[in-house]
Amino acid sequence: MPDAPRWTRACTADELRRAGHLAVALPGARLALFWEDGQPCAISNVCNHKAGPLADGHRRDEFVMCPWHGWEYSVRTGKGPAPYDEEAVATYACELRGDEVWVNCAPRTPRVLAPHAPHPLSRPVQREPHDKVRVLGLSTTAMDLGNERFSTSDHLLEHALGHAGSCSAETKLLRLRELKFRECEGNYSKAARACIWPCAITERDPDDQLAAVYEGLVHWCDVVVVGTPIRWGQPASLYLKMVERMNTIQNQQTIANRVLIDRKVAAFIVTGGQDNIQAVVGSMLTFWSELGFTFPQFPFIAHSRGWTAEDMERNVRQVQASESLRAGARELVARAIETARHLQATGHFVRGGRKAAPEAEPGPA
Repeated sequence: MPDAPRWTRACTADELRRAGHLAVALPGARLALFWEDGQPCAISNVCNHKAGPLADGHRRDEFVMCPWHGWEYSVRTGKGPAPYDEEAVATYACELRGDEVWVNCAPRTPRVLAPHAPHPLSRPVQREPHDKVRVLGLSTTAMDLGNERFSTSDHLLEHALGHAGSCSAETKLLRLRELKFRECEGNYSKAARACIWPCAITERDPDDQLAAVYEGLVHWCDVVVVGTPIRWGQPASLYLKMVERMNTIQNQQTIANRVLIDRKVAAFIVTGGQDNIQAVVGSMLTFWSELGFTFPQFPFIAHSRGWTAEDMERNVRQVQASESLRAGARELVARAIETARHLQATGHFVRGGRKAAPEAEPGPA
């Protein structure tokens, strides 16, 4: 026998009119209530995508937008806007009884999950057998692509990758300046669980080219070598733009105890016309260790002529002429490759846990 109607008082009509929307937890249902055309409406307060709270979303006509990742649903029918109207959250019968809003906690229309092809990045992270250590170079220096200049960090990074090939490693180079990708939208600031893997931007925007970086770091490489210049005592702006988007990797450990980076090694090349190298590298070591990377002994090489060295032409000439810096790049990548081989051979890996135990949340209604 189906459940008998379960009518429950939700709120007063005046409360809903003044607020426009309310989140209400009733027996067996988490509801988002809306005042629509002089009448109360109720839909599930749980977004089909990642369980975001619909009652907190912005309204666009009859549609409410999930505050986490922008999925939309009609407050009347629960369906998404065309052409996404195959997707729907549950709706619930509402009625006014005097000045009170009553809701039937048995769904009037069901939740409908339309089929969605999984994003390629969401596949299981598995270390497939490969004979050669895979070394990914990440260049973060910015420049005018129509009139490129000499980059000291790129010069040493490319030299390191060239040497990696002679160490029987497979190499790949990604230049951030050649990739079009958006800034982090701050989903973590909405809720820890709103920062998802794959990144919500990459998941919904096929033109977001940071997917190549995610693919390289999570699914492809054994070693990553990051090259960056110093800008006003900080890494390059493109580096900072990238690492903000990397929170999606680290946060999987925080919210799900899911490890995406396993037995991988990071090393750094830092150059610039200003000092502050150790502070820049210190922040990089902290960040990449949070992602799950480990480091060889002496995990970086660097070059700077100090704060007063404004003659950048001379700085460039010194790096171009310096065999000791090129030797340092070769030794750096060789140490990183050897560390990766050791980690893979020994299977040494301490599983990462949660930074802090997040508050438990009930599952979708």
